[in-house]
Amino acid sequence: MPNFRTPELLRRKHQELHEELLRAIDSGGELEKAAKLIEEPLYPHFMKEEEFALPPLGLLATIAEGKVDPEMRDVLTMTERLKKEMPGLIEDHLEIVQRLKHFDDAVKAEKKVEFSKFTEKISTHAQMEEDVLYPASILIGEYLQEKLRRC
Repeated sequence: MPNFRTPELLRRKHQELHEELLRAIDSGGELEKAAKLIEEPLYPHFMKEEEFALPPLGLLATIAEGKVDPEMRDVLTMTERLKKEMPGLIEDHLEIVQRLKHFDDAVKAEKKVEFSKFTEKISTHAQMEEDVLYPASILIGEYLQEKLRRC
């Protein structure tokens, strides 16, 4: 049975980022307000990614071994949805990154140095998704479509 799950490392990264944001919310003050503004779009965004954008990557190792199974055809629904919804996912990233300015200001004003790297972590993660992970998921779909067409 093909593995259509978000790779564990990516799922864990989402979890770590979300947990750090929740700690910022628990810290109170302006940082709490700024963190809540980020969580509002971030959590639903992560859910969408784990629903259809990242699960195709779970097939990457199997495909790299040259194994293609007709049951993998089901992943094409996810990759087609990703193609359609990728502009919205990128728009989510832009919104989240814009909201990070207030977060950074609150971190500095309240001297909460433990959160000083959060903006960089989120920004880097978003860029990795846009430059590597989303295109890789789409390529998996394109590759499978071509391979399965020949079967």
